[in-house]
Amino acid sequence: MPIKLENVGIAVRDLDAAIAFFTDLGMTVLGRDTVSGEWADTAVGLDGNHARIAMLQTPDGNGRLELFEYLHPDAIEAEPTLPNEIGMHRVAFSVDDIDAALEIAAAHGCYPLRGVANYQDVYKLTYLRGPSGIIVMLAEALTKS
Repeated sequence: MPIKLENVGIAVRDLDAAIAFFTDLGMTVLGRDTVSGEWADTAVGLDGNHARIAMLQTPDGNGRLELFEYLHPDAIEAEPTLPNEIGMHRVAFSVDDIDAALEIAAAHGCYPLRGVANYQDVYKLTYLRGPSGIIVMLAEALTKS
């Protein structure tokens, strides 16, 4: 059976702030909507499901994020995950210039967890806390093809 990754869905506390962060990094908003009703309750498994959503796409057209802000039921605040916790880990992006990407992230109050690492002179990479505590990995290839 063929399978294709459609998107990664991330619940956020502030949809507009999350959109601003990811679009400043270079993603494009494909669409925004508010969803609710029986179909949404059934698909997600929550009674009274009501959320604001946005679909974003990477410039190459291959990666998509679906961001959603719950209006009902209330969003449940949780501690941000740690890199070694089981479950959803992070969302990763390749960037042309990690320093420029980190300046953009800093403008949104988002900073590396520790610093920027060099992986075998192949990548410079870092994990940072994005909007709503999302772990975002940024990686710059050091060998340009």
